[in-house]
Amino acid sequence: MSGISRRLLLGAGTTAVGLAVARPALATGEEVATRDVRPGPVTVTPADSRYQDLLLRGYNKRLVSKPESIKIVSTTQHVVDAVNEAVAAGKRIAIRGGGHCLDGLVDNADTKVVIDFTEMRSVTFDGSRNAFAIEPGATLGEIYRTLDYGWGVTLPGGVCPVVGAGGHITGNGFGALSRQHGLIADHLYAIEVVVVDADGKAKAVVATRDSNNPYNDLWWAHTGAGGGNFGVVTKFWMRSPNAVSTNPSALLPKAPNALMSGRLVFNWADLTEGAFTTLVRNWGTWIEQNSAVGSRGNQLHGAFSAPRKEKGIVVVVGQVDPTVSGNEALLDAYLAYMRQSVPATPTVVKSGNLPWLSSTINVPDSSVAAGVTGPPRWKSKVAHLKARFTDEQVAKAFYNLTRTDYTNPAASFSLTSYGGQINAIPAAGSATPHRSTLMMGSVSSAWDVPADDDKHMRWVREFYQSLFASTGGVPVPNGQTDGLHVNWPDLDLVGAPWNTSGMSVQKLLHKENYPRLQQIKAKYDPRNVFRHGVSVELP
Repeated sequence: MSGISRRLLLGAGTTAVGLAVARPALATGEEVATRDVRPGPVTVTPADSRYQDLLLRGYNKRLVSKPESIKIVSTTQHVVDAVNEAVAAGKRIAIRGGGHCLDGLVDNADTKVVIDFTEMRSVTFDGSRNAFAIEPGATLGEIYRTLDYGWGVTLPGGVCPVVGAGGHITGNGFGALSRQHGLIADHLYAIEVVVVDADGKAKAVVATRDSNNPYNDLWWAHTGAGGGNFGVVTKFWMRSPNAVSTNPSALLPKAPNALMSGRLVFNWADLTEGAFTTLVRNWGTWIEQNSAVGSRGNQLHGAFSAPRKEKGIVVVVGQVDPTVSGNEALLDAYLAYMRQSVPATPTVVKSGNLPWLSSTINVPDSSVAAGVTGPPRWKSKVAHLKARFTDEQVAKAFYNLTRTDYTNPAASFSLTSYGGQINAIPAAGSATPHRSTLMMGSVSSAWDVPADDDKHMRWVREFYQSLFASTGGVPVPNGQTDGLHVNWPDLDLVGAPWNTSGMSVQKLLHKENYPRLQQIKAKYDPRNVFRHGVSVELP
């Protein structure tokens, strides 16, 4: 899929700090026979052989940290205890779910304690809440498989199967089914969160979307404000807002019956600047015309991927469920529209009818697909778009994709479809304010040589800044652009030189919802225990 799908963190030193390794007491044979024993709590320090393995759970190996300890948890009480211990000691906390944060929110010098959810990953149906219970360490692939095999349902989450639920759901992630069913947190019924009061004491609360729930505002904050702002999420309960049945198979969207993809593969050598501009214009125009709430076009998920010229190809992708009447014709019309007035002949590839689940959970790692064979190092930037890029902006993209002072076949400019049912909810209806977005744009680069960090990051930064040069280097909310997405954190944009717009990164992320989020922050995290480089700030 396109570069934007990479969710979209790490290497570290091995110096021992002389801290003890706390291991759980061994259960007796009688105890094991009479109860389930879950892993943890375990405190892993640099003196422990497991320390490096836990650090390497982070996807982006460009990011390095040396926390004093990593807490492996598997129950809510483990988390409460870990938070109480860290707060009492004045230690900065970070939370790791799947490990796919692409900037230094978890992996930074300030982090002293990492709470790690690698062993807290169950996906079950909770009859008491009439909802599916998901722990934050579960990956999207595990969630899709369990929901589909168990009940024939799914969630409209991202296309990277190894991303963890914890960050993805709280950031209201999106994927190939979102134009039909909304964002993933649009289906969030309840959430369990460990919060810290003004006295520094941690406790777990359950917040639901029921208006009479005393923590309803905390539920709202977790429908898109992102993780690490208010507390530690220990469980999600998912049920679609319009679901009234007690039958689990009727509580979430039905999984597609099949998947069909269509691709147009253009040779870079055949694309002049004019041809490239026409192709990007065609893609953006089709999305603009086929993304209204209720539009037939929302049955199709589309993407445009232009790696740098060294890769040799530019690809347009469409995806539908071919068992739905008219969908294959929709895919064919989309592919035909892309070719209009483009003086280059692409290779057309249609997949035929494929099983949906195996096709979805076996998506190859995007860095490997781009040719990065070593541990991947990443820099990615994204933007919400209400309208397509202008021809002037596309010319800047063409320049950066073909300029001769930089080479990397794993660097790319990508677009992916948005809109549709996503925009059926008003901006204030959830903590996700970007409900006029029709497409997402991204610039990214992946590599595996640490000595090359500066040149790759400079290319990404300069490319992205050039696209939004007229608005201070960032996609400020206006008629064309609509800010940033929390699931692609970008510490560059905290201020100058890469953000000279005068708009804070928090306003770019949260827009008009930001004051309400600040009030919720003050209510549930008055000591500012949970914070990172782009987090919600106390008012």
